Amino acid sequence: MASADKCPVDHRSQSAQTCPVDNNIQSTWSRFFSSGQPSSSKPSLSTERETSSIPKPTDGNWVYPSEAQFFAAMARKNHNPQAADMKTIVPIHNAVNERAWAEVMKWEAGRGGEACGGVKLVNFKGKPGERSLRARWKMLLGYAAPFDRHDWIVDRCGIQTRYIIDFYSGHSPSNNLSFYLDARPALDTWEGVKMRTERVCGRVFGSI
Repeated sequence: MASADKCPVDHRSQSAQTCPVDNNIQSTWSRFFSSGQPSSSKPSLSTERETSSIPKPTDGNWVYPSEAQFFAAMARKNHNPQAADMKTIVPIHNAVNERAWAEVMKWEAGRGGEACGGVKLVNFKGKPGERSLRARWKMLLGYAAPFDRHDWIVDRCGIQTRYIIDFYSGHSPSNNLSFYLDARPALDTWEGVKMRTERVCGRVFGSI
């Protein structure tokens, strides 16, 4: 299990002071770095950390990295980060994780998690190089590959469910960067199968 002072991503090879969404391959977050030459004047990097809305198994919520921590983690991985990018990349990182949790909570809504203090994120693993079955199917249909994948394990009153989250990037009609997250329970437990089946049945029979 990850320690309590990191954000909800996989950091098996990193210390508790680092927290980029992906620490394994260059193509995940470095794809959002500026393409221009680094500025000769290095802006100061904030050391302030934002607390997420994602509950930990113990008291409190997961905490996101500061600009300085994110920059240091990328530099250790030889991703050639630019300090000026951190003021853009870190908020994106945090917002994407908040979106992921919101998608998980859509699945968890109405399932009784509030009876034991709410649903909590227990464990997480980044799998940027491992395509999910759904992502591979979409790619066969001509869709772009996700730029990242996470597996999050959440606890609802003692029932643990693994969620697969595929992260896609694109651009809105106004050409702004946008993200699409495909989050769903994995089919490796009866709970996951039941949740997915109920969602399909609700869509089918709800439209009749």
